[in-house]
Amino acid sequence: MSYTIAVAGKGGVGKTTICGLIIDHLCKKKEGPVLAVDADANSNLNEVLGVEVGMTLGDLREEVAKADIVKDSPIPASMSKQDYLNYKFNDVLIEEDDFDMLVMGRTQGSGCYCFVNGLLQAQLSRISGGYRYIVVDNEAGMEHISRGILPKVDVILLVSDCSRRGIQAVGRIAQLVKEVQMDVKKVQLIVNRAPEGELDPAIRQEIEKQGLDLLGVLPADDLVYRYDLEGKPTVELPADAPIRQALAGLLKKLDL
Repeated sequence: MSYTIAVAGKGGVGKTTICGLIIDHLCKKKEGPVLAVDADANSNLNEVLGVEVGMTLGDLREEVAKADIVKDSPIPASMSKQDYLNYKFNDVLIEEDDFDMLVMGRTQGSGCYCFVNGLLQAQLSRISGGYRYIVVDNEAGMEHISRGILPKVDVILLVSDCSRRGIQAVGRIAQLVKEVQMDVKKVQLIVNRAPEGELDPAIRQEIEKQGLDLLGVLPADDLVYRYDLEGKPTVELPADAPIRQALAGLLKKLDL
């Protein structure tokens, strides 16, 4: 059975960076095979991992959903929608040496996508058993998980910066997880970019107020910022980078 880790948080808190470093951590420990899923329409997990992206699952979903209404359908007349999706799914799956990657892409537009979402769910269920770990970078609304498109999640890691509003934002995500009745074993909080890796007592109070389970704290790391400015994949950070060392300690708590 695959072990699925979902990373979620509002934009700009470093969630995608942390997600990429978790994937890299598992790969370096030879804990694969690993499937990386970019389920945030505004995310750039591929840049963190140093991967080029062509077609996304969102692009494929649009093709299949609109095949009956566009003049020049990409689906051959002799091929069913299901067969076409099965065929094209392999083009969407990015295969690297240490991990594979799927990019969910755009959220669905107008019209009914129930049939296509069902096909995607079936495809993801089919391949998920081939991976030891699945790591998902989610948008704050957790759309793909709440719709049941992505497989069952074992642990959700909520990422916030060290601000009161950031903690309140992940508190709302934690509440959403309860409201949609996701079957999750653990929901834990990682606070990112803390000065000197320490939390102000007021932030700890807000964490308690929101009823969040704090896994740990990651320090502000200027090297992450410099790599971003230079367009370098974050996974190329040196082993002694403060964020790498701190994250390794948190993942050890999760037996990863």
